[in-house]
Amino acid sequence: MKKSITFILLAFVFSAHAQIENPVKWEFSAKKIGNKQYELHVTALIEKKWHVYAQDAGEGPAPTVVSFAANPLVLMDGKVKETGKLESVFDPNFNSTLRYYSNKVDFVQKIKLKSAVATVVKGTVSFMVCNDRKCLPPKEIPFTVKISAK
Repeated sequence: MKKSITFILLAFVFSAHAQIENPVKWEFSAKKIGNKQYELHVTALIEKKWHVYAQDAGEGPAPTVVSFAANPLVLMDGKVKETGKLESVFDPNFNSTLRYYSNKVDFVQKIKLKSAVATVVKGTVSFMVCNDRKCLPPKEIPFTVKISAK
């Protein structure tokens, strides 16, 4: 009896693990755009039939939020901008016009270094992903981007 209960528990754990969906892959990078000036790129690669909500998602779903930890060597230059094909659709479930991205979206933050010293920028991206049948719970992904001052 004990062996059969253990087998059932193990089968349940493995089947639950196999069903975890992760339709968004994230990439994090920095691009030099001038003297001590960089763009930080937080890029979502989204599987077909799924979408990630914009920073201004509309009423209802969790918007995407890119946050940066304080770094005494870095100045944020403006707000995070989105680059991608923004889609807007009225959703009767939320009684709101929702804004989201399919396939790919790039969240870009411009920064300025206070001195010509290499550093790292740490942060998190929190997001919610949905398809036409369901939404997955919001997730938070930590990231680190190395900035070389050359």
